[in-house]
Amino acid sequence: MKALDQIVAEMDFDFLGSGEHTMSVEGMRKVLNNDHFVFLDIRTDQEQAYVTFPFATHIPLHELPARMGELPKDKFIVTFCTSVFRGAVAYTLLRAHGFEEVKGLAASMEDLVKIFKPGPLAKM
Repeated sequence: MKALDQIVAEMDFDFLGSGEHTMSVEGMRKVLNNDHFVFLDIRTDQEQAYVTFPFATHIPLHELPARMGELPKDKFIVTFCTSVFRGAVAYTLLRAHGFEEVKGLAASMEDLVKIFKPGPLAKM
């Protein structure tokens, strides 16, 4: 609980205003093939059945506490979901469990899907 308290205490105006805890779609495009980054899809199995992202590790948010050991602590974890709320929960949970490099993707599913059209893919 102490780690969680500390993480939440860091979330002051300056932290939230800096946006350093988020990654844009453009930022994602730049690091998508970089092995240091792990994209973590925290959507439910039902959501993931409709749209999958082969570059991502899929662990639904409700399973994340029990499956933390599947994630490397020496990598940069970028969470994404259809819900900003769930993304924030995953970010906070990962940080409280000692993951130092964590961001949440600041994009809608629609924005995410758009970068996987032939034109944007060819530019990657």
